[in-house]
Amino acid sequence: MVDKLSVVSFEYAAPLGDREIVVEVGKLAMQANAAVTVRMGDSMVLATAVATKEPREGITFFPLTVDFEERLYAVGRIPGSFFRREGRPSETAILYSRLVDRSLRPLFPKGFRNDVQVIITPLSFDEVHPLDTIAVIAASAALTVSDIPFLGPVGHTRITLDDEGNFVVNPTIPEYEGKRLDLRVSGTADAINMVECAAGEVEEEVMLRALELAHEAIQPVIELQNRMREEIGKPKMSYPVMGPTEEVEAEVRAWLGDKVERIIAETSSKEERNEALEALSRELEAAFTDPETGAPKYAVQDLAEVFEAVLKETVRRRILELGERPDGRRPDEIRPLHIEVGLSPRAHGSGLFQRGETQVLSIATLGTVGEEQMLDDLGIMERKRYMHHYNFPPFSTGEARPLRGPRRREIGHGALAENALRPMIPPEEEFPYAIRVVSEVLSSNGSTSMASVCASSLALMDAGVPIKAPVAGIAMGLVVDEETGRYKVLTDIQGIEDALGDMDFKVAGTEQGITALQMDIKIKGLNMEIMRQALEQARAARLEILAAMKEVLPEPRPEISPHAPRIFTMQIPVDKIGKLIGPGGKHIRAIQQETNTKIEITPEGTVYIASTDLEGAERAREMVQLYTEEAQVGKIYTGRVVRVTDFGAFVEILPGVDGMVHISQLSDRRVPRVEDVVKVGDEIMVMVTDIDPEGRIRLSRQAVLEGWTLEEAREADRKGKKPRSGGGGGRDGRRGAGQRGRGGRSRRPERSRR
Repeated sequence: MVDKLSVVSFEYAAPLGDREIVVEVGKLAMQANAAVTVRMGDSMVLATAVATKEPREGITFFPLTVDFEERLYAVGRIPGSFFRREGRPSETAILYSRLVDRSLRPLFPKGFRNDVQVIITPLSFDEVHPLDTIAVIAASAALTVSDIPFLGPVGHTRITLDDEGNFVVNPTIPEYEGKRLDLRVSGTADAINMVECAAGEVEEEVMLRALELAHEAIQPVIELQNRMREEIGKPKMSYPVMGPTEEVEAEVRAWLGDKVERIIAETSSKEERNEALEALSRELEAAFTDPETGAPKYAVQDLAEVFEAVLKETVRRRILELGERPDGRRPDEIRPLHIEVGLSPRAHGSGLFQRGETQVLSIATLGTVGEEQMLDDLGIMERKRYMHHYNFPPFSTGEARPLRGPRRREIGHGALAENALRPMIPPEEEFPYAIRVVSEVLSSNGSTSMASVCASSLALMDAGVPIKAPVAGIAMGLVVDEETGRYKVLTDIQGIEDALGDMDFKVAGTEQGITALQMDIKIKGLNMEIMRQALEQARAARLEILAAMKEVLPEPRPEISPHAPRIFTMQIPVDKIGKLIGPGGKHIRAIQQETNTKIEITPEGTVYIASTDLEGAERAREMVQLYTEEAQVGKIYTGRVVRVTDFGAFVEILPGVDGMVHISQLSDRRVPRVEDVVKVGDEIMVMVTDIDPEGRIRLSRQAVLEGWTLEEAREADRKGKKPRSGGGGGRDGRRGAGQRGRGGRSRRPERSRR
């Protein structure tokens, strides 16, 4: 007899908008510190949280890892890779991981250095209820009921606008896809702590109302997690607070005195300031090293932590008390700008944008629609016509390190810039190109992602892409004194303000409104007053930058680059697609080779012809037309003789379409044998005189030679009119090949080329 295991699980539910979130604990992954499943509709994820027993030695940061482990079985699909299993994380999985990480990271206690790993695995995806919403909630719920120290919980939701302009809380995928607003918000019971948004020129006031609504909507989910913690939560583990002792801190602070203050006050450039601070750091280490033994008096990481704390306090105090930023700017002042376009002579479009010591070069490339990105992930979007890639090489910060492909940060920044610009990209019907923009960060001192938005707008306009409006971006910062409540919102933050401040709030948009938002904070949350001021300052800075961009390039160039392919579109009947392609692609390959073009055909019958040679493109268009054309009665064609019989010749007038010229219609004189006039392979001009109900085509060469109308040709054929006898001239024995009427020089009529 087999004993049955007794599984005890707990289920909780809470509303989120018009839908229900169901959380279950205790059934799966029992050896993790905590594991929960969260379900909305038929979308369900498993989130596990595990922490090491001991802190990691020798580090000064909190080692949190969040992974969204994409599984295509969740949607009933086998991976399309050669190995038929999931490989490296897709862009969607990376962006989901970042979304969860940014929602959780500010909510761990200071000095906690144990490794924490959160893994989210989708178990089911109904392609209606989004996975990112339940992923954040599941990760927070797992940490909340675990023994891992966590200052949450957090909730998460989406806000969109319907076609009537009404807000929708926690919309389904069909409800928010393609809409004007896709806002994702995480927050605690007291404040918002993470924002991610793609929008179509949404006004600041509308965005603020959406943020307020989102924070209100997540409260039931937060209350649910608090109830779970009270009823089934584990006691939180004890942990040593890592960092320098009070004795170390007092000694180091005494030695530093006002040295850091003087450096910050006397330097304005990043390089000069960093060199001075590094030199002071080396002096500090030497001062606390035994000169005889060379042994350090205190751990190097403890010295570094105190040094960093003094630097942070100094910079923040000067901003709050004196209104002085490290580079001497006012809180609402942007750095000097430098803008250029057309730097790359062969690229389809290029734009250089420099703000202070941050410099980004963006390159735009135009391709055929067949070059759009095909996606094999759990996202709903199967293809991507506009692609934005962001590169952050080590030389941009004066470092030397191995290149290992794009990191999560680079994937995230590229996605942010893509969201900012996508609403401005013209639809495929108006501009039938796939578009790729690559932003190369050449020099970094803060706000490179927003500089890439500006540079990319310029690159697209330089390439002749008719974007609806240029987009600019700005990164806002914040310094808050939580004891007194004083704060300063900073416009266009540089690297040191990002590292030592409390917020990185990126805002991109046009003159009319916001197209993208991304907010990360290091404190527990932000109130709406700060959010409002940050958006107001961001708008003022955005308009200033857009004005500077327009001075260099006021609108998209009227023509695309001569190095970019010209793409022409035409529509063919769907039932003609197979004929155009031919067996094994024979016909379409032949057209491309002969005309030096690239041709793509959609299942709906749209044909895209791409070429840098206008003459070749026109020739390809004619050939495509021939493959899809129906023979027309009364039309003259130049055809090729494909078969000869005793009673006439069969002539191919269109690809795969032939008709018969009766021997009596081969010439304007009596013909004893067909071979006396034509042989296989000859090209002759013929008129279509009839197409019977079964599709058989009757042709006449005599009608062309005599210059008859269709009615005359039909009448002659019906009455069995014999050609006139005559002598001389031409291979057929007629007076002149192609002669019209009697006498005169040969004259070739207009014709339809095969």
